[in-house]
Amino acid sequence: MVEFAGWQMPVQYAGVIHETLAVRRRWGVFDVSHMARAYFRGSHARAFLQRLVPSDLSKVAPMTGQYTVLTNERGGVVDDIILYELAPDEYLMVFNAANRQKDLQWFHRWRREWDTPVEIDEQTEQTVMLAVQGPEATRQLSELLNDPLGATPRFGATWVEWDGARLFAARTGYTGEDGFELIAPAEMGVRLWQALLAQGATPCGLGARDALRVEAGLHLYGHELTDDTNPLEAGLGWLVSDRTDYIGADAIGQLKASGATRKLMGVRLQERGVPREGYPVRIDHQVVGALTSGVYSPTLEQGIGMVYLPVQQAKVGTPCTVEIRGKAVPAVVSTRRFLKRE
Repeated sequence: MVEFAGWQMPVQYAGVIHETLAVRRRWGVFDVSHMARAYFRGSHARAFLQRLVPSDLSKVAPMTGQYTVLTNERGGVVDDIILYELAPDEYLMVFNAANRQKDLQWFHRWRREWDTPVEIDEQTEQTVMLAVQGPEATRQLSELLNDPLGATPRFGATWVEWDGARLFAARTGYTGEDGFELIAPAEMGVRLWQALLAQGATPCGLGARDALRVEAGLHLYGHELTDDTNPLEAGLGWLVSDRTDYIGADAIGQLKASGATRKLMGVRLQERGVPREGYPVRIDHQVVGALTSGVYSPTLEQGIGMVYLPVQQAKVGTPCTVEIRGKAVPAVVSTRRFLKRE
C-alpha cells in the first residue's frame, strides 16, 4: 500500500505481472475510487463545459461519454477527463485524483461568467468507482448484475439496479481492454468488490494499472500531459474541434497553423532492461528527450516507454538508446500503441 493523492492505494495484490496478464487474458477489477467525480447541472451546463474543453459536446449523445481535456489560456492541459452526458442539462465528469482541488478551483473560477452559474456537485467521497476490465469482463459483469451489458456501446453508459442500489456503468477503461467502470454509493463498495472477487475477478493494483495503460499507449497526467503540454503534440489533436470559444483556442489555433515542434512517441527496448520516467533518450549519441513513462511490459515481455521527440526525429523505426543506470540500452522509436486490441 502507498499514499496517493490523499488515498491509501494498493500497488499490488499477487504481483504486477500476474495481475496484468489476468486483465489481458481474463478479467480483473481495480478500485479507482480515488478518481474525482462531479456532476454539472443546469440550463447552462453544456455551454459551461464547452468553454472548458476543445471538443464539440453537441456531438455527444445522452448516456454516452467523451474523453477530452481541460485547456488553459496557453493551450496547455489542465487535466484529462471523461464527460458523460446524463441529460441535456446534466453531465458527470471523472477527473484525476491528484488534480481534484486544482480542477474544482478551475471550475469555480470560470462558472462566474454566467449570470445563472451551473451547479457543481462533487460526489467523490460519497461514491465508489470500480474498473472491471478484460476480455471476459462484460460477460462476467452481465452475469453478476443480471443485466445485458454487452448491448452498451463503447463509451456508452447505462443504469443498473443491483442489491437494492442504482449503479452507473460506463463501457470505458484505462487498460486497452473491454470492460466497464462502475460508480456506486460508497456504502455498497465493499459488497460490490467482494461480489466481483467471488465471481472470479482478479484484484489489481496501481502497478498493473500503469503497465496496462502504457502498453495501450494511454496518457497519464503529470507524465505525458501537463499544464505546459498542448493536445496537438500529445497526439490528442483529434479532440480539438474547429470551435474558437473555448479557453486556449487562440494558442492552439496558432500552433495548428505553425505545427507542433515535438511529438509523443513510443520506445521499445531491444535488450533486457526496465525503462523508467526521466531516463534520457539518445539518437545519434545526442540526448533528444527523456521518458515520460516507462515500464516492463508483461504482455510483450519487453521494456517500453513514451517520450516527446523533436518532430524531425519522431519517426517509427528510428534507432535510439535509453540510458538505464549509466548504460546505453539499444531501443527503437515506435508508435504509442504498443499493444493493439480489437
